[in-house]
Amino acid sequence: MKPAHPSLALLMAIGLVTSQPAAWAHGERHDQVKVLQEQLPTNAPGKKAVMLTVSYAPGEASPAHQHPGAVMAYVLEGAVVSKLNDEQEKTYKAGQYWYEAPGTVHSVSRNASASQPAKLLVWSLVDQGKPVTEPLK
Repeated sequence: MKPAHPSLALLMAIGLVTSQPAAWAHGERHDQVKVLQEQLPTNAPGKKAVMLTVSYAPGEASPAHQHPGAVMAYVLEGAVVSKLNDEQEKTYKAGQYWYEAPGTVHSVSRNASASQPAKLLVWSLVDQGKPVTEPLK
């Protein structure tokens, strides 16, 4: 099937390719993060809304990182241990959620189980051209 607008198809492909490396900063496995959608909200000029999932294999963790934009995370399955800024580590189970203000240091993000997978649904509002996740400097 041929796309109606070749330039639109090209822009969509470039958007998918350029969004993946930023999401991959969340972990080493390229299949750990799956971008579900990206939108440019008309009521937030210069911003990009991104919805994605982060899947953790048993015992898997993400390296320390931060998000330049606001983040809302919801545990879809399993349990995840998270540490934000100077707070204590907290375990979130399926059905629980948290918010991260822009620039929050996320020093711990890992599957709480050594035998069961875990999965997060993440929504972020970030400046256009910025990645969703940046490695901690």
